[in-house]
Amino acid sequence: MLLRPDGKLELSKALRSEHGAPLGEVFSFVSSLYFRGKASYARTFGHAAGGRQSALVMTAGGGLCSLDESVTEQRLAAWQRNAVHEHNPHFTAPLVRHASELVDASSEDARFILLGSVASHKYVVPLLEVFGTRLLYPVSFAGLGDMSRGSLLLRAIRDGIELDYEPVRLAKR
Repeated sequence: MLLRPDGKLELSKALRSEHGAPLGEVFSFVSSLYFRGKASYARTFGHAAGGRQSALVMTAGGGLCSLDESVTEQRLAAWQRNAVHEHNPHFTAPLVRHASELVDASSEDARFILLGSVASHKYVVPLLEVFGTRLLYPVSFAGLGDMSRGSLLLRAIRDGIELDYEPVRLAKR
């Protein structure tokens, strides 16, 4: 719907514009509850060095991008052609580069929280390569599907309670 040339939605029009649309809004539209839950949770509980908010999204070929970063229809189309797989350098190279920059800019005690499935090697493998034991995930995600994870994240925000985490290396995959 968003990429239709005659799309009437404001988000569709923004994607076709020179300035683009916020990545977080685009992914929320496409992914619905799960992504909205992840984005809201990251904005609520995610902080980078110096107390700044740090909510980043993995993209298929663009590495880690801010939720507020503008994307155009052309950029989304380019990402769409990239397979998200741990053996695809078009996916992993930008991801590893951005993750490495993030580690370099962070304190030694910084934690990196993955709000995604730890059962999937496609992004866990490259992220573990960079973050190692500092890559954590919400323990309560175990055994839940996408929609249930999204609901869990939104409930945590509503209740003002950050989830408990454990290292991804310890996860049963």
